Amino acid sequence: MKLALAGDTMLGRGVEEVLRRDPQALLFSAALVSAIEEADLFLLNLECCISTRGAPWPDPCKPFFFRAPPAAAAALARLGVDCVTLANNHALDYGYGALVDTLEHLDRVGIATVGAGSSEAEAHRPALLTAAGVRLAVVGVTDHPSAYAAGPERPGVAYADLRAGLPGWLVGAIGGCAADVVCVTPHWGPNMAAVPLRSTRAAAAALVDAGADLVAGHSAHVFQGVEPPTLYDLGDFVDDYRTDPYLRNDLGLLFIVSLGCRGPEALEALPLKLSYCRTGLATGEDADWVRRRFVAACRAFGTEVEQRDGRLVVRLAEPARTPPRSSADQPALRL
Repeated sequence: MKLALAGDTMLGRGVEEVLRRDPQALLFSAALVSAIEEADLFLLNLECCISTRGAPWPDPCKPFFFRAPPAAAAALARLGVDCVTLANNHALDYGYGALVDTLEHLDRVGIATVGAGSSEAEAHRPALLTAAGVRLAVVGVTDHPSAYAAGPERPGVAYADLRAGLPGWLVGAIGGCAADVVCVTPHWGPNMAAVPLRSTRAAAAALVDAGADLVAGHSAHVFQGVEPPTLYDLGDFVDDYRTDPYLRNDLGLLFIVSLGCRGPEALEALPLKLSYCRTGLATGEDADWVRRRFVAACRAFGTEVEQRDGRLVVRLAEPARTPPRSSADQPALRL
């Protein structure tokens, strides 16, 4: 079975304007859509709510609020998205009612959700998906902000301070899945970081020890390296953000992971080019830049990357945690 993974998907603000003008707007190139169709399942991080109501969360220190129109749910369904995680720092940007709307809009188009819900129990509940004879469980969690945490009878996200270790509910959610493969998708770490923090690596190891077969993180807005079976950050997938001239958040990766009944076997990473509110496959110098950076980011963890037909391939079947070349808090990365 093949699982497609994409990172931060922001359908608010400028993307919202595009969808309001044309609910059928093409946010993704035909070539990218064709690549996604190779996968049996598609999972991404939806970094916005989907609603027409609500007011910005009352936090004077929060600079960005993302809300997409109902047409966004249909756009995701047309793209072939099977499941989204809402465990992030934007799910409650427009309040509790807007989060409930988000859950309803996605359910209406047949997209499963994890990492948020109308109660704590619902937010913590894994999603169970089946394709090509493989049963996949998806668990969502975010390490920020604590104010967005769901309560026993309050909508919110699946929150955990991962720097303090894994809470009991998360260990139980991972270990209690009746599935062949368990994928944990955490929203962790700071924005615009080319490499994961030491605390993030420790949390990844703890998730694997708890029973996660695959860890697919996001939050940095730029992709990071792979330390099997952990993809530290999937990067951005679609947005309207300003481009960082060094970290190049306008360049990203679509990951397609081959899963067997015993876990992940290999991944293919396809270079992406993010334009304003539209994403396609990267070519030429852009694709070369992505390749160089991904190879360097993976090499810092002792992970080898092969290039095959324009795709970047990493073997996952026999994970080996090799210490990074740098003894500092973050592994060295040279572009």
